[in-house]
Amino acid sequence: MEDVLRVCELQSLMKGETKYCATSAEAMVNFVQGFMGEKPQIEALSTTTHFLEGHSTTPLQNYTILDVQEVAAPKMVACHMMHCVYTVFYCHHIIDDKRMVFKVSLGNEANGDRVETMAACHFDTSEWSTSHVSFQVLGILPGTSPFCHFFTSSNDIVWVPKTIDAGHEVRSLKERST
Repeated sequence: MEDVLRVCELQSLMKGETKYCATSAEAMVNFVQGFMGEKPQIEALSTTTHFLEGHSTTPLQNYTILDVQEVAAPKMVACHMMHCVYTVFYCHHIIDDKRMVFKVSLGNEANGDRVETMAACHFDTSEWSTSHVSFQVLGILPGTSPFCHFFTSSNDIVWVPKTIDAGHEVRSLKERST
C-alpha cells in the first residue's frame, strides 16, 4: 500500500507527462476519454498469452519476435494495475511524445507458446529526467538513444483512439518499408 501511495504521489520525471491513479475501472476510462477528446471511441490493448496444453505456463522463457505491426495511434494512455488490496490503476500519458506503438507477436519455438503484446517506443527523451528508471536500467542518458518497452502483463493496458471503420490501421514493418 505504501509503494502504491508513493508512486501515485510522486511528481512526474518527464516533461509533459500527466499521471493519474484511478481507483475504479470507470475512473480509468473517464481519465482516458478526457485525454483522447470529446466522446472518443477508444480501444484497450493488452498482452495475451497462448500456452499449449501440457507445456510450461510461465511467461519467463526465451521468445523470438515473430511479427511486428505498427498501430496508427496519434494518442496513447498507458495504465498499469498496481499491486494493492484495492483496485488502483496507475495511468499516464505524455503530450507531444514522439513515440510509436506496436503489436508484437512472440513465440517460443521449443514448446509452441505464443504471446501477443504491445510495445511503446520513445524516440525523443531529451526532456526526461536523468533519474527516470529507464535510463538507470539501460545505462543511457536522456536524448542519447530511443528505447522501447514491452507491456508484459495482461494487467497493463494501452488505450488508443479507435477509428470509426474497422479498428486501427495496422501495418507490418515490411509494409511500411515499401
